[in-house]
Amino acid sequence: MSARALAKRFGERKPGRIGRALERLGWSEPARVTHAVDGVDLDLKHGEVLGLVGESGCGKSTLGRMIAGLLDPSSGEIHIDGRSPASLDRAGRQALRLKIQMVFQDPYASLNPRLRVDRIVGEGARLQGLVDAAGFDDYVSAQLQRAGLDPSLRQRYPHQFSGGQRQRIGIARALAVQPELLVCDEAVAALDVSIQAQVLNLFMDLREQLGLSYLFISHDLGVVEHISDRVMIMYLGRVVESAPTTEIFRRPNHPYTQALLAEIPRLDARHKTFTAILGEIPSPLAPPAGCHFHPRCPHAMARCAVEPPRLRGIAVNHLSACHLNEG
Repeated sequence: MSARALAKRFGERKPGRIGRALERLGWSEPARVTHAVDGVDLDLKHGEVLGLVGESGCGKSTLGRMIAGLLDPSSGEIHIDGRSPASLDRAGRQALRLKIQMVFQDPYASLNPRLRVDRIVGEGARLQGLVDAAGFDDYVSAQLQRAGLDPSLRQRYPHQFSGGQRQRIGIARALAVQPELLVCDEAVAALDVSIQAQVLNLFMDLREQLGLSYLFISHDLGVVEHISDRVMIMYLGRVVESAPTTEIFRRPNHPYTQALLAEIPRLDARHKTFTAILGEIPSPLAPPAGCHFHPRCPHAMARCAVEPPRLRGIAVNHLSACHLNEG
């Protein structure tokens, strides 16, 4: 899967001649546009786990929903197995989109409370012709067992399960249509720490068994370090750094990445002085010019306020968007 120059803007509208005239006269306000994702490039190899990290509001969930086909991009392209869903007819898009499924953050809100578990897990596969009525129960049982649940519970309703069990139901539902990539949007954030570890181990087991790829979205750097092969750091809609996991945790380059990693609790950092990131993340309704991070950056130069830095290689497979790298 790959994405090029992917952007998402909410609130855009194209006014007609009358609307433009009213705006010029000051009788109508221009649309308030939220710049959620701004020109992101992304590549995900077969069997790879890519961790996507950033503060709340940075656009990582919006990016994940575009990759999963739940949101249409405002601009840019997504390719799955070398094909763009936008270039296909409805049936072709649907078949291609089955390859990417999503596991949501809230296991309470993401399941229909009126449906039994067998319907929740198996209905998508039935509608897509992956299983017939005769094999439905066995197919659902296999998906539940794969997700670590007792198949005998398939006649129950979501409210009869714990949070961890509900998240496993969500995973079984995603697996039922035989995807190649799972977009996990804060998939363990709502779970207790002990349950988090079990679900993370399940993800890794499924990767080994099925050859799955993951786009793992999280604000928890400890979880990302544990599960990911590669990490991308987002700030206010843009990717500011990307590198293999060990590289980015040992040698973070971008000032924002350095600040994020400095906040991770360490056993050997008892006497270390904690320095918080200055200020608040700016509004995506009016992102700063130049480098979006420059109002909070301790190393900001005059150039940073006017010229957006581009991602450039600073080491093998290590990209960073910072003017400091240009000497």
